[in-house]
Amino acid sequence: MKFAKLIAVCLFLWISVVGEAQEFNAIDYPWDNGSALLLRWQLDPSRDSLSLQKPDSSGVYREFFNEFSQSGECKDGDLVADTQYKYRLISYAADRSDSLVLEASAQPRQQWFAMGKLSFLILLLVICAAILYFIWSARRGKDLFIRRISGLDSMEEAIGRATEKGKPILFVPGISDLDDIQTIAALNILNHLAFKSAEYNTDLIVPCRFSMVLSAARETVKEAYLRAGKPDQYREENIFYVTDDQFGFVAGVDGIMVREQPAANFFLGAFWAESLILTETGFGTGAIQTAGTGQPHQIPFFVVSCDYTLIGEELFAASAYLSRDPHQLGSLKGHDFGKLLVILLILIGIAMEIAGLTWFKQFFVGGN
Repeated sequence: MKFAKLIAVCLFLWISVVGEAQEFNAIDYPWDNGSALLLRWQLDPSRDSLSLQKPDSSGVYREFFNEFSQSGECKDGDLVADTQYKYRLISYAADRSDSLVLEASAQPRQQWFAMGKLSFLILLLVICAAILYFIWSARRGKDLFIRRISGLDSMEEAIGRATEKGKPILFVPGISDLDDIQTIAALNILNHLAFKSAEYNTDLIVPCRFSMVLSAARETVKEAYLRAGKPDQYREENIFYVTDDQFGFVAGVDGIMVREQPAANFFLGAFWAESLILTETGFGTGAIQTAGTGQPHQIPFFVVSCDYTLIGEELFAASAYLSRDPHQLGSLKGHDFGKLLVILLILIGIAMEIAGLTWFKQFFVGGN
């Protein structure tokens, strides 16, 4: 009787070990965007190789993983959510006397939050909090420092020179349509320039390439003249449409500079191959020229042919710099804080990698 119980216990233990040793399953990869499955296996100690396979579009099984481990897991990515996938694991005994075939299937599911993006969520919340804090500080009267931008400080000088000479000011808001953020930034600067022009009773000429920019520019200048208390001096005909053609527009603006001889030229917005053509003509007329664009390959042409140049993000910071509006100032300072934070994280990441600590990098780039 005791012998029979011993045999039963041994048989039970053997069945348990064998069952555990030959396990293969596929599960949804947790907290992802529904594009991956996790394959796990537990093999018998007598096995020394394996082959993970899945069918291709024609139904033929193809190997995609063969690194052996008695127990392990493998992530299969780039999958389509809510689609059934089949897998097959083939393992071989050390003496190649037999092979074991195990099958599994699963569907990847899209979770409400991809845990691999947690680092980006944290960064977003930190930067948003910084923006709100700086806006709150600016509204309470705190003086937020913005470094001096010579191109914007020269605006008073340019308007004063035009007033003394009795000549107009030319403002070109780039050659892009209203859907370009550079055009929006240029119109914000135009608002301040038009206000100063109204105060000094100086004519302002604004040629536009697109009809939407024309409408926005007219409203911007009109609002500035109303704010200055001189709506009767606003001249709608000074803000006009030229042509949609790129070099046709440039030729028209060059003609304006030659005929009207403006004392100050402002080229702010998006510019491409025509940038040097415009500024060289303005340089030949002897005008004070201020230019700015977010196009890096055009900045060198502006630097060599203009008196002042707004480089890159200075164009977008100009509105806050000129208006000192608390919301714009707070937003600008908050974005600057975000850039500084990213730079610090990059430096910390480099130091961590040199020290051999990879967890910091994995936190920011580890998976979908």
